[in-house]
Amino acid sequence: MAACITGRRSAGILGILKQFSFHESVFPVISRCSYLLQVANYNPRPLRLNIKSPYIPDKESEDTPEWQKTDKYDRKLFGRYGSVSGVDPAKLWPSPEELENLIAEEKEWQPSLEELLKNVEAKETEKANKQRAREKLIAANMAKMPKMIEDWRRETRALKQKKKEDKARKERLIAEARERFGYALDPRSPKFQEMVQEIEKEERKKKKLLKSRMRQTAATPPAVPPQDKS
Repeated sequence: MAACITGRRSAGILGILKQFSFHESVFPVISRCSYLLQVANYNPRPLRLNIKSPYIPDKESEDTPEWQKTDKYDRKLFGRYGSVSGVDPAKLWPSPEELENLIAEEKEWQPSLEELLKNVEAKETEKANKQRAREKLIAANMAKMPKMIEDWRRETRALKQKKKEDKARKERLIAEARERFGYALDPRSPKFQEMVQEIEKEERKKKKLLKSRMRQTAATPPAVPPQDKS
């Protein structure tokens, strides 16, 4: 039946189009007619809703699935069939516990405008506090910057001086090893290491002797020159 109606409409549209010349203004009409033909071909499936003998599950039967025995399914039946479903509308309202849960859930996920404004204000306050703390930290670090730069320069100078002294000491030990043994030694060789230990031992003895002499000098009272009696 729908195909016959569509065919008649198409024949009528084509008959109208034959009366016009194929000008550029005809093409939009053809496109609109094509759209009308596509709409005419749409044949939706009818909604199968049996009002006369609806399916009402028996909650006392063991063959009825558990999900069809719930209040949620009763609400679905009442929403689909109305009073024909045999469901008491008074039982569809949530219980006091369910109502409290719904209210708590609504407060959590759908807060009031006042709570939203309070949350926004709290977030802005927290953000401002973090910004002030960050600015305070930056200002404190900037105040310490000259001292930090000076300390870094002093450490750099000390490190360079230490490297220079170590290099000079290594060259001095290599030269002394050449004088002792008559040939150049590898600084990594055991013989060179033994010589270094001997030299360090002698240096410690010299330092200890120098400290003891300085203590003796400090403990000895200075000589008092004799007074002239005349």
